[in-house]
Amino acid sequence: MDQIRDLSPAAPEDVGLSTAGLQRIDDELSKLIDAGQLAGAVTLVARHGRQVWLKAMGAKDLATAEPLKTDTLFRIYSMTKPVTGVAMMMLHEEGRWRPTDPIGKFLPGFNDLKVLIGADEKGAPIFEPAVHAPTLGALMTHTAGFSYGFDPVEPVTPFYRAADIWRAPSLAEFAARVATLPLAYQPATRWLYSISMDLQGAIIEALTGKSLPAFMHERIFAPLGMTDTAFHTPPEKRDRRASLYRMSQSRGLVAMESPLLPDHEAPPGLASGGGGLISTAADYARFAQMLLNGGEFGGARLLKPESVKLMTANHLTEDLMSGAFGVGHQAIRPGFGYAWDGAVFTDPRLAGVPVGKGTYQWDGAAGTWFWVDPVNDLLFVGMIQRMDPASPPLQTMTQRLIAQALVG
Repeated sequence: MDQIRDLSPAAPEDVGLSTAGLQRIDDELSKLIDAGQLAGAVTLVARHGRQVWLKAMGAKDLATAEPLKTDTLFRIYSMTKPVTGVAMMMLHEEGRWRPTDPIGKFLPGFNDLKVLIGADEKGAPIFEPAVHAPTLGALMTHTAGFSYGFDPVEPVTPFYRAADIWRAPSLAEFAARVATLPLAYQPATRWLYSISMDLQGAIIEALTGKSLPAFMHERIFAPLGMTDTAFHTPPEKRDRRASLYRMSQSRGLVAMESPLLPDHEAPPGLASGGGGLISTAADYARFAQMLLNGGEFGGARLLKPESVKLMTANHLTEDLMSGAFGVGHQAIRPGFGYAWDGAVFTDPRLAGVPVGKGTYQWDGAAGTWFWVDPVNDLLFVGMIQRMDPASPPLQTMTQRLIAQALVG
């Protein structure tokens, strides 16, 4: 094999994959489309830096029967998080922050946070001081004490709703509103999916003096050639964006009246570093290949190899990898921990998934998913448009099928 690692095309067999094996992945997804579980799907596979598979199937819009295309734009939601992680790692390389730094070093109001521990007999909340201020390292791992404020079971949710954080006009105001909220738990004692990456966006803006969309465009998207990735969809690209669906028990897939986050025609003031990006499978593959290449793609170096290793290494204690935590299909457990802004397999056999050790992955609320496997030197990107926590576990399904498609 040559050393070309720029996603130039190759045949599956040239990189040790079976064409028939890869076709089985699309066959299984097609079954889900035919069964009304998915509107459509785009799949992309690359190995040894060569793209060997890019297929689109199903519909971009069910009402018009317009087919999906390989350049269809998808709301990737939480697949934004690893991109925010790379932006943070760039600033880490520049010496702008350390994992032990308290969040309050960068965002006003975060030095004296309280922890909600219950309510008295009259229902009034009871707080206690945080044992220590939440740190940047905890913020990168969802262990800082924050929540998303969506879960009605979480006692802090009413506080998040009252603060109306998602209607803030800017990330600075977003952070200022969050600073008035209680923590959901003492920092470093739990793993709870949260607004941590949105706060990272506010930190990036505070450190650089640039908006998060501008910083990511200048430092990540433009250098990598990710021409279709942004926090907005310009009017001239609007007809390329996939319609979004949810599952109704009585009607099957029905169009979403509104997305989880607002759609924008221009870069927004409140750009969600946790879930705001629009992208394509091919664009995201360039980002993923950069990680597999150790921080470089197409002649552009974003990070040093050691920075990529630090970002994609597990940062959770064994106690937090007990199986008590997770979100959606991402179940933190022995063998499957959390790195910075994404999950990582520390022991794939123990976790029960046939990938290489060190595989780094995440997914999105509308069903998109990806992983990079450094042992097998392989990446996979999948795009769908179903906003539903009960969506099929496509990431695990495709990981098992990819393992079967590996030749030798």
